[in-house]
Amino acid sequence: MVSKEAARTAVGVLGNIISFLLFMSPVPTFVQICKKGSVEQYSPAPYLGTFINCGLWAVYGLPAVHPHSLLVTSINGAGMAIELVYLLLFIRYCDRKKRLQVLLVMVVELVVVGVVAFLVLTLAHTTKLRSTIVGSIAMLGNVIMYAAPLSVMAPNGLGAVFGLAQLILYAIFYSKSKKQQMIEGQDKGEMGLNGNPKV
Repeated sequence: MVSKEAARTAVGVLGNIISFLLFMSPVPTFVQICKKGSVEQYSPAPYLGTFINCGLWAVYGLPAVHPHSLLVTSINGAGMAIELVYLLLFIRYCDRKKRLQVLLVMVVELVVVGVVAFLVLTLAHTTKLRSTIVGSIAMLGNVIMYAAPLSVMAPNGLGAVFGLAQLILYAIFYSKSKKQQMIEGQDKGEMGLNGNPKV
């Protein structure tokens, strides 16, 4: 019989392997960015969302917050480091305005993670309360991470709406133009060679 602890560890290790593969999935994107020397249309939002999410879960896995969660802290610490590399590459190859925005968000996220860790460790006096507080905040971090790509979809969605509007306007005006050309063609057909209307 496999003990509960062994089963829990096995599932945790498998989860960490899958999470690590997910963290590494943007590598081809950043290889392209490095080759082209530009971030082009790519958004930093997914990497910023994952960065703060990993930071919060790394705090959650600390022994003083949620004992026996070394696997949680290790994979999220690794994830945070990987996302930091992505963000630094993004900063390297983006324009100055976007660079400042990304740096500002990164600083705010680090401050948030630091403040959460400090307040929980100093104000909450049991691991149960600490893990409940940090776990709840980390769940919000999950929402941010998974919602981050929607920020890319929003401009694309607006672009699709505007594109559809252009097609509709084009169809309307094209139809009116065709009718006008047909009327003018009929008028010309009714004119004689001398320019006088046919009787």
